[in-house]
Amino acid sequence: MRLTATAAAATLLAATAVVLPATAAHAADSLPDTACMQAGIAALKEAGLFSTVARDGLPIATAVGVGVTPRAGTNVAALPDPLPLSVVLADHRAGAGSLFDYPWC
Repeated sequence: MRLTATAAAATLLAATAVVLPATAAHAADSLPDTACMQAGIAALKEAGLFSTVARDGLPIATAVGVGVTPRAGTNVAALPDPLPLSVVLADHRAGAGSLFDYPWC
């Protein structure tokens, strides 16, 4: 009986060693991409657009003009134009799940 309990404990430990790294990797993937968001804020400030975008939103044509491209499957026509700053920042934080590809991310 003792051998069985030891074998069961060893099996559980081995299973935990396999599951934990996979879980940690998944958790890292699901974290907001704040570095991309910070880079986006810096890009807006560098272009002198931050206060205007904060007040009036970001026209999609302006975003495209600085190198932003819609990801495959993004229906740009369904988006508000201009995009509110909160939406722009949230999309930057979305990482690989964002609606747009940003050259600074």
